[in-house]
This record gives sequence, structure tokens and C-alpha cells, in this order.
Amino acid sequence: MTFLDRAFWRRKSVFLTGHTGFKGGWLTTWLLDMGARVYGYALSPDTDPSYFALCGLEEGMTSVIGDVRDAVALAETVRASKAEIVFHCAAQPLVRRSYDQPAETFATNALGTVNMLEAVRLSGSVKAVVVVTSDKCYENGNSPWGYREIDQLGGHDPYSASKACAEIICAAYRRSFFEGTNSSASLATVRAGNVIGGGDWSEDRIVPDAVKAFTRGTPLLVRNPTSVRPWQHVLEPLAGYLRLAQRLYCDGSSYAGAWNFGPNEENAIPVSTLASTMVRHWGGKAGWRPGESTRALHEANYLRLDCGKARSLLGWRSQMPFEDAIEMTVRWYRAATAQTMGDMNALSREQIHAYEERVERAANEVH
Repeated sequence: MTFLDRAFWRRKSVFLTGHTGFKGGWLTTWLLDMGARVYGYALSPDTDPSYFALCGLEEGMTSVIGDVRDAVALAETVRASKAEIVFHCAAQPLVRRSYDQPAETFATNALGTVNMLEAVRLSGSVKAVVVVTSDKCYENGNSPWGYREIDQLGGHDPYSASKACAEIICAAYRRSFFEGTNSSASLATVRAGNVIGGGDWSEDRIVPDAVKAFTRGTPLLVRNPTSVRPWQHVLEPLAGYLRLAQRLYCDGSSYAGAWNFGPNEENAIPVSTLASTMVRHWGGKAGWRPGESTRALHEANYLRLDCGKARSLLGWRSQMPFEDAIEMTVRWYRAATAQTMGDMNALSREQIHAYEERVERAANEVH
């Protein structure tokens, strides 16, 4: 079987929360391209422009605007979809916003996860559930080694702590309701690094900030140039999520549990390197300089994931060198910000196909 079995996804009924967001939008595009029947449940896009709108995703799917904190509406939508596979991507995803809105962050990321799992438990149709958390769910002591799925959970800020809560909630639901012969659904959680790629317009993220600065003709202000982050293109972890969901569906609880999908060690690089690489690929008068934070907030200087479990049990590994990830990202944004914008859905699918070819080439070279 190929790493991504397109035939498996054809006409599968897939329920996806957070489809109007960045990562959820790319996952929706990929699922639709493979022929899945996608049902989305999310708030309206909170940025303008947004990946969801630019790619016209609403035309190819059933899109429901709703809040995961509304347990009744969420459960009714899941039941009506008759979904076989669930991806729970909906979240309040911003660390700095979590300081301003801690209660909302916990309500969305923790209680929203409870509501999603309750909807699954009562649905009767779902066989596989993938809940997206974050690499920031770990108790991070700036250790030089990669964190493993069995390492301690924690979180200094409300966002990180809320994702650790989501992991604990999923572990409890898995043991209580999704294990054993009486369970019809298998549940996994996934943790990725700092994802980049075209279509992220969120506030206070370096790639969207860079695009906004470059299009204005002003230098990008970089808050912590020396901080090291595990950068990866958004398609890298999404490929892992799709592979994992397929294994959960076909093989059940043997693939349940927590999974890391982070980049290779050489992609854990300083923020300054990312900024300089984006400047080089953007060209023109693009530039960057160090900038002071408007607020003194805690930020880890180093974070890396150990992805040995995904490599050995799923055959997944990060395939895209950092330089290629930046080139692909800049090309997407260049098209989206051009005076004559191209077909962004077609470009996204083109990049997905190119990534699939890369993965298959790598698999053939191994064998």
C-alpha cells in the first residue's frame, strides 16, 4: 500500500472541525482532492483574507458555521453527517491571544475537545478520531533532546496548558469509552511543530507577519531572532494525520494514543534563519530587523519532537527540506498577493500533488 492511499479516501464521510482555519483548510483541500465527502464545522474565518475564502472551499463540501463550545449543535451536526472519520482541528491557536483570553482559550481547547468526543461517543457511525493538539503540550524545560509521546505534559501559558488538558481529556475518554470490544471508534492525538505554508493570515505569527510587511514595503520585525523552532511545511504533519486516520480505521485501537509529527533535526533552526530565507525567496526590497516585543511574555528558546514512533510504526518521516518549505510557502503567498491573483485552490492542489510525488519517490528509494 502506498503511504497515502487515495482509493481509501474516495467517498469516505469525513467530519472536520476547524475547516475554516489554516491547517484545517489545507486538510479539507487534500480530502476533497482525494474524493472524500467532507463535512466541516467551525467558526467563520477570523482573518480577511483567509485560506478558506481564497480557495473557495465552501463550494465542494458541507460547511456548517458553529462553535465547538456548543455541545448540542456539534453533536447534532456529527450525527447528521454520518461521519466515519473525524479530524478535530478547531482551536484557539495563538499563544499571545491566550494571555488576553485565557478562559475562552480553555473553553475552546479543553471543553471543546470534550464536546467533540461526546459527539463521537453518541454518533454510532465514527470509527476513527484524530484530535490535533500541539508540540507545546509538553512540559518544556528547553531540553536539547526531542520530546517523546510518553514525556510529561505541561504548559507555561494558557494555550500550552489548554492543549495539555486536551491530551489528558483524550486519554481519559480513550480508556473509558474507546477501548475494548464494545468500542466502535479508535482515538489518537497528534502533535506537530511550527507549521508554515501558504494561507496562514493569523496575527502574531512570523510568516504572515513577513508577508504583510513585504507587501507593504516595510521590514519584518523579528521578536526573538535567536529562538530555535521546529519548522515544517503544513503538508508534512497533515500527511501523518491522514496516514494515522487510515490505520485507525482499518486496524483499530492498535494505533490509538499520542503521536508526534515533527520535522527533521536540521529543520529546528533560529527564527532569524527563517526570516532571512523568506527575504531571499521573496526578493525585491524585502528585509527584516530585530524588534522589541510589546509585552514581556514567556517564550521557550528551544523545542524539538522525537518522531521515532511515527517513523517505525507508520512509515512516516519528514520529507521536505527547510529551503523547499520556504520556497513553496513564498510561491503561494506571491500568487495570493499578486494584482492578478491566480486560482489558489488549483495552486494548493498542485502543491499537494508535488508533495505526494516527493513522498512516493522517497518510499521507492528506500525499497
